[in-house]
Amino acid sequence: MKCLITGASSGIGKDMAKYLSSLGYQVIMVSSDKEKLELASKNVKNSKIFVSDLRKENDVDKLCDFILEEKPEVVINNAGFGAFGFYDEINEDREIEMIKLNVICLHKITRTCLQYMEGVHNSYILNVASLAGLMPGGPMLSAYYATKSYVRSYTLGIYKELQRKNKDVNISVLCPGPVNTNFNKVAGGHFSVKSLSSEYVSEYAIKKMFKKKLVIIPGLSSKLAFFFSRFLPIKLLLSITFKIQHKKR
Repeated sequence: MKCLITGASSGIGKDMAKYLSSLGYQVIMVSSDKEKLELASKNVKNSKIFVSDLRKENDVDKLCDFILEEKPEVVINNAGFGAFGFYDEINEDREIEMIKLNVICLHKITRTCLQYMEGVHNSYILNVASLAGLMPGGPMLSAYYATKSYVRSYTLGIYKELQRKNKDVNISVLCPGPVNTNFNKVAGGHFSVKSLSSEYVSEYAIKKMFKKKLVIIPGLSSKLAFFFSRFLPIKLLLSITFKIQHKKR
């Protein structure tokens, strides 16, 4: 069986590739960084790489064509990044790149997979969002929170449509809190709370995906944060979120 993972050169993507390989999957690792991808693939048995800059529409289209040729039974949309700061501090072009990668790329890949997965028994799509996607907003990571809200909302909607059509396609959304990856360096901030290990989150997410869990939240603290957030007024929750994010400076 085949699995394709975007953003597989580091962090959660790389560790998911390792774990799925240990389960006997042929893993197709996708990233824009050829050097890091080749290095990461050396530690993943039965793997091959596909170099693609998924911020670019043409590269996304090429990957989608490749997916239709390979027809992997498991596809994990993990590629993404954040941009930290006040709205007038963040370069607009950088934000647009983030929206293209976090939203448009994921959307296109998901639709591509659905074209053939409806006829594949036990096929899986895992869209990686964030605990941020379960919150009403995220000051100082406003656009990032918005992209992850899209991922969560889109995945839930597709889940119900597939259920109503009686299609044997399993779709899940992963919503982790802080994870010890390269996210901070790219976003331009640092977590002010304890982070889960990438290995733990990756293995937990895949196990829950295969159990057909719809919304996957690793870690007790993240589960509790989401649970209690539902009972707070939105303005209060935004104030709390701002204080947490501001500490990242």
